[in-house]
Amino acid sequence: MFMMHPQFAPAQVNSLLKAAEDAARAIPPAFPLTATVAVNPFLGQTGKDLATTAALMARVAGIRVNLPRSDHAAKLRAGEITDADLTAALAAAASPLKPRDVAALKALIAVERAAPQALPTMAELATRADGTDWPGVIARAIGLWAAGHFDRGQALWSPAPGLSTYAAWRAWAVHDLTPEIAGLTGFCSHVAEAPDTAERAILRAAQSLGLTEASAGTAFHRLLVDLGGWAQHARWLLWEAELKGATDATLTDLLAIRLIWEEALLAHRPYLAGTWQQVTEAHAAPVMASADDVADAILQEAAERAQQRQMAAALVNAHAAKERPSLQAAFCIDVRSEVFRRALEAVDPSVETIGFAGFFGLPVRHRPHGTELTEAHLPVLLNPALTSTGHGSETSETEARIAARAVRAWGRFRQAAVSSFAFVEAAGPAYAGKLVKDALALGGKAETPEPAPRIEGGLTAEAKAATAAAVLKAMSLTTGHAPLVLLLGHGAQVTNNPHESAYHCGACGGHTGEVSARLLAQLLNDAETRAGLAAHGISLPDDTLFVAGLHDTTTDQITLYEDGFGPAQSARLAVPRQLLLRAAEMARAERALRLPGATAATITRRALNWAEVRPEWGLAGCAAFIAAPRRVTARADLGGRSFLHSYDWQADKGFATLELIITAPVVVASWISLQYYGSAVAPDVFGGGNKLIHNVVGGIGVLQGNGGTLRAGLPWQAVHDGAKLVHEPLRLSVMIEAPQEAIGVVLARHPQVAALFDNGWLHLLALKDGAVAARYRPGGSWEQLTETRHVA
Repeated sequence: MFMMHPQFAPAQVNSLLKAAEDAARAIPPAFPLTATVAVNPFLGQTGKDLATTAALMARVAGIRVNLPRSDHAAKLRAGEITDADLTAALAAAASPLKPRDVAALKALIAVERAAPQALPTMAELATRADGTDWPGVIARAIGLWAAGHFDRGQALWSPAPGLSTYAAWRAWAVHDLTPEIAGLTGFCSHVAEAPDTAERAILRAAQSLGLTEASAGTAFHRLLVDLGGWAQHARWLLWEAELKGATDATLTDLLAIRLIWEEALLAHRPYLAGTWQQVTEAHAAPVMASADDVADAILQEAAERAQQRQMAAALVNAHAAKERPSLQAAFCIDVRSEVFRRALEAVDPSVETIGFAGFFGLPVRHRPHGTELTEAHLPVLLNPALTSTGHGSETSETEARIAARAVRAWGRFRQAAVSSFAFVEAAGPAYAGKLVKDALALGGKAETPEPAPRIEGGLTAEAKAATAAAVLKAMSLTTGHAPLVLLLGHGAQVTNNPHESAYHCGACGGHTGEVSARLLAQLLNDAETRAGLAAHGISLPDDTLFVAGLHDTTTDQITLYEDGFGPAQSARLAVPRQLLLRAAEMARAERALRLPGATAATITRRALNWAEVRPEWGLAGCAAFIAAPRRVTARADLGGRSFLHSYDWQADKGFATLELIITAPVVVASWISLQYYGSAVAPDVFGGGNKLIHNVVGGIGVLQGNGGTLRAGLPWQAVHDGAKLVHEPLRLSVMIEAPQEAIGVVLARHPQVAALFDNGWLHLLALKDGAVAARYRPGGSWEQLTETRHVA
């Protein structure tokens, strides 16, 4: 039971601890490298608008959340942003601080703002006073300990295992002389005398540092931002715990640790008390957007409306639905699929492509071949309800595990303190050939697919039919089935890339979509499933065959799986394989134009090159999410920038599928979009740093160099080509073909999702007959657009 701190009244204690909790939830989670998932870096600020968030992040992180005004000025000169865009964005702004007219707004564009400066920490004040790089000392000291404490199997040794984060750090810090050598005399004693719980430490530090209920909120937030990816990893631990109905105190522990450093520095340099008091007073001031913050948010809005105009013009070219297609191919909604889908339909106009989240609606926890560990192959917003396995025969499992143990033992031998130098001396020459081959992209090979996955324990006939019906309805694929339906998950083949899972399927938890596609194809080809679908109002033609596949987004090669197929079924795939090869050539030719140094002929080698920092662009450029029948977007060149989700509202009785789309795929797409946005506009805080000097730590993330703060987010090379940004930071424009009333009902039932639109983190446009008909306004109203081609 927590005992009341003697210096604070009960209400003050509760307020300070609530401030610590709020600061923790203002930090975005960072998923480990084994299953990297895009996260909205502004997840804790979705209750605020962009201008207010700009004021907050300037205070606690010293970053801007918009592009420099010079970028908007360049777009204005090039005609990409028009006066009509500026006028519409200005009219939509509700702030009384906005410029009086477009002329005033354009005048501000010519005046670049100075880079924001965060309120200083005590460590930064001490650095200014004595010249010692205290932020660097703290980052290295905490980073060295945290790398071992949070390790997920990479390290050979972990300090104080089994203890809480706060207790483990104290056990380490009382013996770490680094701070005292740097000049912080008595730090070990200070740690030893610290309170025994994180909560008490936070309260003691609040008293020592003069933090009040008013100032603690952003002061705590500032210190957690200072911890970088370590704080974000701790936030992920809390996220994971809460998904399971539990909780986790790691992030609060880290805050207590960082506060102990702050109070130690102030105690050691009491002459800084007056300066520090000015900082705490600044933290106590309410966070309010300035006129400049408002103007920058309006410019951002204008850039997004300009992009929406281009998108609306492309959608007007919709064509009528075709007769029964010769082939249907369902791809993930991932923006990279848009290029391939367009190419495939161009190769054969009788082909119809479909867009759906890459886990294909199967909430699966998967146990791969050769291990008992499980992986969640579904969006991180959901909990798995099914368990699948890729285990083969007992003999193959034993062989796989022995091989895995041998690899691990060999790796540990190479890293061990006694053998590492001898290993280099003895084995170095033998590795020379391998290094040359890898450097020339000649040494890699694609992964071998594991045995066909299956649901553990199986499903009853009723469960099979119910699951299949739910998926087909969500895909708007209840009628008009082609003779062949390809279910194509996606993944990315890369080499020597710590962020490999970031190129895989976000809807599959940072894994490839192979397992989900193969499970669904088996389910839909199952005789019991088909017999039970009639009870759900769905009838599959007898000649319809579902085929699983995997789209390699780095090479545009597609692998088809013939799980349980006989010779006759396999023979039916000959023509589709040729179509896919021709479409792949077209897709590679288009993608090569964007990749530095690539040609259509060499693009596949990037997947094998261990030195390639840009194997592909991932989801860079993502700007829109469109939920509509394919006829709305078919033959429109959307430039690989749109998430395309197939949806027919007229077949959606009760709008259950609409609700699913708005609350799951739209939210996941917004996380992706905003991760790219944050990594582009604020790479120092929300970006992963420079790939060229990355070192993997703990199996959870990367350091830039050989120590310091964990880096979360996308590497700079994922958003920048060396000369300019390749990802234009725009908030996602969501376009849905459905009645406005139905969309409004869904948002009313999900206020957290509505907040994304109400506070401007997403745009929402309603489509009608393939054209933009209305724009959602904060609070739930709609602005009807009389001219559908112009959406400003």
